[in-house]
Amino acid sequence: MNTEGQTHTRQGARFFYGWVIVGVMAVVAAITPSLATLNFGLFIKPMGNELGIGRSIFGWAMTARHVGSAVASPIVGRLVDRFGSRIMLAIASIVVGAAIFGLGFIQHSWQLVLLFAAMGFIGIGGPGALVTSVPIFKWFIRNRGKAVSFTSLGTPVGAVIFIPLTQILIASRGWREAWIILAIISVGMIVPLSLTLIRRQPEDMNLLPDGAKAPRKSVLNPTSSAKSREEVSWTVHETIRTSVFWRLVAVFSFMFLTMGSVGIHRIPFFMDRGLDPSLVSYATAFDAVAAGVSIFISGLLVKRFPAKFLGGISFLILAVATVLTIYTYTFPIMFLSMSLFGFGIGGMIFTSRFLWAEYYGRQHLGSILGLATTICLLVGGIGAPLAGYVHDTTGYYNTIWWASVGLMLTCGIVLVTAPIPKKPTIKT
Repeated sequence: MNTEGQTHTRQGARFFYGWVIVGVMAVVAAITPSLATLNFGLFIKPMGNELGIGRSIFGWAMTARHVGSAVASPIVGRLVDRFGSRIMLAIASIVVGAAIFGLGFIQHSWQLVLLFAAMGFIGIGGPGALVTSVPIFKWFIRNRGKAVSFTSLGTPVGAVIFIPLTQILIASRGWREAWIILAIISVGMIVPLSLTLIRRQPEDMNLLPDGAKAPRKSVLNPTSSAKSREEVSWTVHETIRTSVFWRLVAVFSFMFLTMGSVGIHRIPFFMDRGLDPSLVSYATAFDAVAAGVSIFISGLLVKRFPAKFLGGISFLILAVATVLTIYTYTFPIMFLSMSLFGFGIGGMIFTSRFLWAEYYGRQHLGSILGLATTICLLVGGIGAPLAGYVHDTTGYYNTIWWASVGLMLTCGIVLVTAPIPKKPTIKT
């Protein structure tokens, strides 16, 4: 009688706590559109007009956020590996919330840049958010794509709520009070959820990823045979010696650069062309909905198609969306460009998170992502201020956006042709 198999079946039928982690991260994903991420573009014109600052300053604010994340990511990654996200997510929420609260009182451009830098040190939303992205990969291996898919559902829900709400608050109460209200909402929701529900990894609850019961020796020895049979994990030293690591770093660095160039500035660009701010906010919300749907679909498709191919398709979609953005003069074209851009971004967000875990395992994932994120954000942070300077000096974004189209297509080709790294076997 195969009692081991029966035990595994009975235990596998129990509710797996990893899905609680997914639920919490979905709620956090729903809140992130309000955290000076997707809704930031709605503030650029009113803040710029009142404070008398150019578009490049808003670009530098995003760069400061990226630099803050880049500096902190190696440390945050190691801390997430060792201690988990329970306390760190709560701290990140308080830090980001305090910075957003402070935006309601700024008088000078340097204050804007400083507060965005503070948001980056322990980020919640955006590419440096290791405290929200790593836990999912710690809890799942076989169902990793599905877990990411369900987490992504929070993004469109939050976008539909918070992006139009942001525009309503700006129009009715002013941009200063809008920041203050959004800060209070975010901290009040994230901190209790993090402190009460987040756990570091399944081994801490005597489980294995995806819900299997862990033998006791697996809890005491994380490198036990039971764990190693499920997934091969690389150390940071082993990872950085592979050419694939540096190819992925290059691809995702330029991805962030082009997203910063187009993603932030397209909202005020549409307003410059006379499109109604309320319609722009609705299109921005649908952009996020498309991103969430794209992540969800990618998570379901990744078992059938390699993640790098899904990423290549996403780069192509982003390139098409950028071309449409350049030629937008009417709401239907704006809506189409925003929808495609969101769909492309969603695919890239999924790929840029999933490939690291798929290629290098979960044991040291926080540290590996911390290193990769540092480089990606330092390079990617150039995009937003560079596009701002191009606009401030020429009055147009066309030059930098056409260059971004070329980079997107090139990155797609490099990603698709990247080989899967193979860990050297140790001969005994």
